[in-house]
Amino acid sequence: MTDFQSLFISQLVNTSYAEMTAVFFGLVSVWYAKKEQIWVYPTGIISVIIYIGITFQYKLYGDMGIQIYYLVMSIYGWYFWTQGKGTHTPVPISKNNKQENTIIFLLFLSSFLLIRFGLGLTDSDVPGWDALTSALAITGMWLMARKKIEHWIAWIIVDSISVPLYIYKGLPLTSFQFLLFTILAGWGYMTWNIKLKLKESQS
Repeated sequence: MTDFQSLFISQLVNTSYAEMTAVFFGLVSVWYAKKEQIWVYPTGIISVIIYIGITFQYKLYGDMGIQIYYLVMSIYGWYFWTQGKGTHTPVPISKNNKQENTIIFLLFLSSFLLIRFGLGLTDSDVPGWDALTSALAITGMWLMARKKIEHWIAWIIVDSISVPLYIYKGLPLTSFQFLLFTILAGWGYMTWNIKLKLKESQS
């Protein structure tokens, strides 16, 4: 057994009940997102609230701020998915146009620079890493709330980057969760893409 495997197993054995619960509801939330079901939001909110405490404890201040952002955007997304644009009809899956892609890129860049600067003033030992995942998550959550298919691409990137980050921070179960998130996000993208193409062929 390698040193890495021994460390991972040791961390896994010492995983807290809070982390286990957050991981469970996080995985359930992504499963509901893939199926385009509104339960993505209430289950996700439970996970988010727990992770606010966990990320603060492990000095992942950027991620803690993102968890708070998740909470706000989950409430907004919950409303938007069910109410639509004032029509009280569910919002369909859609794709970004060029203008929306530009806005999303600027949102990501400004978020990264701002968070990286802020983390430089804290005792975070992974400011760049934390800022990158946080900025990607901001854009991903916004796209998800607007029911844009591109949100899956953002999650694939942020989830894959988060796998080594959480191992480094001593949260192996959360790291494993992000590995599963990466797989589910790829599956979710394919599922939504099929639905979007079907909708376009019928219009």
